[in-house]
Parts: sequence; structure tokens; C-alpha cells
Amino acid sequence: MKILALESSTTSAKAMLYDTERKEPRVFTKSYGTMFLNTVVQDMEKVYDGMLRAGRSVLEQEKDIDMISLGGAWHSAGLCGADMSPETPGLPWNYTGAAGLCGRLRGRNGYSENYYHRTGCMVNAIYPFFKLMWLKELGFDLSRYRIAGQGVYNTFRMTGYNVVTECTLSGTGLMNIFTKQYEQELLDILGVNDGNLPEIVPYNRSYPLQGEAAKALGLKAGIPVIPTNSDGGLNQIGAGALKKGVMTFSVGTSGAIRLTTPEPVLPESPGTWCYLSPKSWMSGAATSGACNCIDWFKAQFAGNMTYNELETDFLTAADGPVFLPFVFGERCPGWNDGRSGGFENLRPAHSVRDMYRAVQEGILFNLYQCYKILSEVNGLPKRIKLSGGILHSKGWTQMCSDLFGREMEVDNQEQSSLIGGAVLALHLMGRIENLEDYDVPPMGIVCPDPVRTDIYRKKFGRYKEYYDGCKAGGNKQ
Repeated sequence: MKILALESSTTSAKAMLYDTERKEPRVFTKSYGTMFLNTVVQDMEKVYDGMLRAGRSVLEQEKDIDMISLGGAWHSAGLCGADMSPETPGLPWNYTGAAGLCGRLRGRNGYSENYYHRTGCMVNAIYPFFKLMWLKELGFDLSRYRIAGQGVYNTFRMTGYNVVTECTLSGTGLMNIFTKQYEQELLDILGVNDGNLPEIVPYNRSYPLQGEAAKALGLKAGIPVIPTNSDGGLNQIGAGALKKGVMTFSVGTSGAIRLTTPEPVLPESPGTWCYLSPKSWMSGAATSGACNCIDWFKAQFAGNMTYNELETDFLTAADGPVFLPFVFGERCPGWNDGRSGGFENLRPAHSVRDMYRAVQEGILFNLYQCYKILSEVNGLPKRIKLSGGILHSKGWTQMCSDLFGREMEVDNQEQSSLIGGAVLALHLMGRIENLEDYDVPPMGIVCPDPVRTDIYRKKFGRYKEYYDGCKAGGNKQ
């Protein structure tokens, strides 16, 4: 049985040919490249075309495909005409045009709490609801358009059906997290109705591949296509984390921790999000700064030094610099678009290696801050599956285990979301009975050192003092 998994991620198109008879899936990825002078916005048609090209490349001459499974990044928004042709660029999660609007809304008494406890989302520029509010402020009459994120657009071009999965919709800020339906009050604010929006469908729906897309892929028309689910939701499946108490922990370009839950989990004070995977609810947190901060620091301060040359002893003195990893803004736990990052307690005696180590620490401190909140509302996870670029650094990986004081299951599977799409397809075709029973054995276990845990927890206390003492712009109160 052969599955084609296609994904439009934030920066690249991905494709995987998953053959149940082969030991290793075939994967192809290709960067979109620069689309506009402002590279944060995207050309929705070019992203779709890039995804098809990736699919054609991974298929090579293969034509016997049983099902296609689509995936993509959460929080995308765009406006299309009646024929679904794009009339604005696609605005991905990291487009912050609505930051000023969100800042004003957060200043309204009780607004953030009310919105959060209905949608599971924060008042933040990443969410399509606020992108759409911002477009309305700019003068767009939203009632004249069809509203579609990149995933919805990809599904329409592949099948001709204007539909959105519950999983993808849960990351828009337009859905009531309890009813899994559009929140009518929010639609009224935007001035739109059901005719402007895609139909909501469950995870187990599929639609036939239409002729134009089939020709572009070199396949026959009519192959079942699963509408786009989010890469974050598919990652839970691909990592084998649909059982309660299993946490996925990714430190890649950005950072994310996720727990599957049997019902919506929303702490009283907004700090973590609640979305849907294809099969269940998820309680999680995401940070904007992770390996992107590492790459930023190396490019700006380290000259020609290699990453290996930058990494030294991972236990610095108590008076080392502290890094607030908000160079690219803040998501969890403060959700403050305007917060900036930088170094605190930086002294003339500190070297570039001290600063680099502080960047590594600061990234993990931000994630540990989120982990503490998640653990308070969900209980401590039984297992933690660690993945992402952090695994390229043995020292940084050990630092993570030490700070959290937990064993980390190392997951070297680089394309968990694509695997998740393939596993979902196998489930819908009856080859996997229960998605919850799918598991991925760890490649290894990293164990914490209690002495180092104590040291890093004290450093975290210093980080938290600086975090609490800064306003959104990064200046001390």
C-alpha cells in the first residue's frame, strides 16, 4: 500500500512516498525561495505549485498511489475570489501586521480571557481572526471574499472542495473549541457568514483527486485525498503521542510542547493554547525563539566560528549573562507581540561563548516556563519525546534534560508530520485499527544529572526575574 503525504510548511514544500512494503519512506523537500520583497507573506499559488512539484519529485515514476494526505502550517489566512483565486497574499503565522490591533484589544478589560476561554487561542497577531480584523480595518469588505488559509486553498485546488478540517480550523481563532463550530459572534465582528467560509469536516473525510492536480503529479484522477490537517496535529500522530501523558517536545526553528487530552484544557489565566489534532484535543505551548535565535546569534556575533567551537562547558558561573529569547517576538506564555529580546547582565569579561551558552539556556528557560504551566493544568507527563535541531548538539540536549529534571526520549525522526499524514491515511483505509496505539520507539534516552538540575533551576530563577521585570518592549519597569 502506497501513501503520498504532501505538506506546505512555513518555508518549504515537503513530500513523502510511504510504502508499507519498504523499510524507509522516500522524502523530498524544497524551499519556496523569495516570493516578495517582504518574505513573510506568501504567494498562495506558488506555495501550492511548490507542493505539487515536491510531490512529483518524490513520486519519480510511481503512479500506483492508494491515498494522498495533506498537511500544512497552522494560522494561515488569505482572501480569495468567488472562484477561489487568491486576491491577497497568504499571511502565515509569523506575519505580525495585526500586532498593533491585538495590543489594543489586550488592553480591554476581560477581552483576552473571554476570547481565550471560547476559542483556546490567545489575542495575538499569529491568529487568522485578528489578521482578518486587521484587513477589515484596512478597508477590505470581507463579505465579498472567500476566506481561505493555505491549507484550505491547497485542498480546494487538489479536489475542488472548499472544506477545512476541525484540526486546521482550531488554529484560526474562529472556532469554539468546545462545539468545534464557527463562533458566530466572531463572524459577526468580521461581517461574514458561512458562505464566506469553508465547510467544517471531521478527520475521516476524503475527496477524489481532480484532473488538473492529478496531471501535475503524474497520477490518475480519483485517488482519495484527505483534506489538510495541521503539521502540529499530524506530528502528534507521527510521533506516537496520542495516548494521554505522552508529551512531544520539539526544539526546531521555533519551540513547541504538546500533550493529547480527552477534552479541552484551558488554565484560568491565558498562557497555553488548546487546539485539535485530527483525533483529539491538544494542550500545548509554542515559542517564537529557538534554533532561529541560535542561527541569528552565530550570524551576528560569531563570525567564522563553527557551532562546535562555540560550545564549551555547559555549566557557567552564576554571574553569567541571561538571554531573553524574544528576538522574533513572544508567543507563550506571555503572548506579547511587542516583547523584544536581548541580553541581561552582560559584562566586559563575558566571551562570545558565554553569550552563546546564554542563548541556549534562554531558549530552554522559555520552554521550561511553558512546561510548568502545562504541568499545572494537565499533571506531569509520563513520557517526553524530544525532537528537532537541538539533537545536533549533545551538550544542549543534555542541558535540556538537566533543566527539566526529566528523562528525554530522543526522536531522530525528522518528518513526524509527514509520517503522521501517512499513518492517518493507513488508519482511514483500515490498515491501522487504533491511532492511539501507534507508537515510535525512542532512538535513545537522555537522563538528567540531579546536581546540574539544581544549578539550572537557580539560573532559571534569574531568568524569570528578568522576564517579570520587563515590559513588552524589553525595558525594565
